[in-house]
Amino acid sequence: MSAGPVEVVPVSQQTFLAFDYGLKRTGVAMGNRLLKSATPQGTIAAEGDARFELIAKRIKEWQPDALVIGVPTHPDGGEHENTLRARKFGRQLRGRFGLAVYEVDERYTTTEALSNGAKDADAAAAAIILDQFLRSLP
Repeated sequence: MSAGPVEVVPVSQQTFLAFDYGLKRTGVAMGNRLLKSATPQGTIAAEGDARFELIAKRIKEWQPDALVIGVPTHPDGGEHENTLRARKFGRQLRGRFGLAVYEVDERYTTTEALSNGAKDADAAAAAIILDQFLRSLP
């Protein structure tokens, strides 16, 4: 029995789920290429496998075409311990969910979220990360 043709999502309608990774909390945002805007979707306050279980629920709910993660660096662009942690998180996402994972420079996103009055700075930072990514697309 054939499953039928696979529907291909037009590039203009691609959706993305973004993460502002942190050791204790991970902010989440959703956005799409059509509107080139992102919306905060709350924060996952969990670590290890519990974090990935909650991420799996978000992926099942939103069915994104790809994932976006913020990668922190020093102000001069140099890497530090959290840079390596964020990249490892990205590799884990790719391995667990089989989706493309794009990295975005997340310097100052939490500061920007707080200065904009965000009540959930982690989710707002994830939205800023995704907005930056969406603006970079052709």
